[in-house]
Amino acid sequence: MGRRPTIDRGELSRLAAEGLSVQELAAHFGVSESGVLQAKRAAGLAKPMLDHSRAVPWKLSRTHAQSGPATNLRNLSAAAQGKPPAAERLNTALRWAQRLVDAGLDVDYDPAAGFVEIPADASGSHVATVLAAARKALDER
Repeated sequence: MGRRPTIDRGELSRLAAEGLSVQELAAHFGVSESGVLQAKRAAGLAKPMLDHSRAVPWKLSRTHAQSGPATNLRNLSAAAQGKPPAAERLNTALRWAQRLVDAGLDVDYDPAAGFVEIPADASGSHVATVLAAARKALDER
């Protein structure tokens, strides 16, 4: 078994700054695309990923991960973290959340049934909290 290829961080940084794609970098260094992504993270060259765990605190089944409520919550979360999605996606999420809040509703998740609308708890609504965080970040821009 041969020695594993190594990626020179300085060269990686220079080539990434020149705009080479992950695929091009992988071919250049003779490693997989995953290897390039790992090297970029280790070198601090990767963009930080958004964390949607507060907006989507449930462990979603595959069948529900791309549902409307899950997508809307992630889009609101992205906006709250300063990286709003495309305007039409953001507007859809804002309208969806505002409709629920205005109707006194919230969402809950069941792995078998998916997302369900429920009456908002007197102590606060999950959707209202996520919506407020998104609106605050959008207003500060």
